Amino acid sequence: MLVLSATLKSSEQPTLEQRSNIMNTWHDFGLIIGLDAASASRATIAGGLLIVAITDNLTDSLSIHRYQESERLDALKAFRATLINFATRLGLSPGFVVLMIFLPLRIALIASSIWALLLLAGLTYVVARGRGQPVIPELLKHFAAAVAVLVASKTIGHLMALQT
Repeated sequence: MLVLSATLKSSEQPTLEQRSNIMNTWHDFGLIIGLDAASASRATIAGGLLIVAITDNLTDSLSIHRYQESERLDALKAFRATLINFATRLGLSPGFVVLMIFLPLRIALIASSIWALLLLAGLTYVVARGRGQPVIPELLKHFAAAVAVLVASKTIGHLMALQT
């Protein structure tokens, strides 16, 4: 979060990478919920999180980089923003992986829920304050999007479990 707050000036709108960091929290949690609903093991969930942490974060960071280049952002600034985005997103995912590896599955799911809520609230707070926006409406929007992700993930996981 320190990296995120350091990259947001008070007059700026949140950048693509800052929005990406907020939603990555629910991306990871949606993966956990969906794979659990599909009866995946803790190792499968942890492995899925690690794969996504690297591959999705890399492709997302490179997409943001390409966009910044197309907007003619200084090459050094674009490269720095790309590295910050990748490092920040990669830094968020291991928390979920550690919970999956070291805790029994049901406890890991509860702990992941709490961790995801804390991350989402913290990142949303930093971005809202940086934009000079009221925090509560921003939190409500992000929580509504998170609920949609969770419902879709759980539904897909259950449908996949029915196919096996």
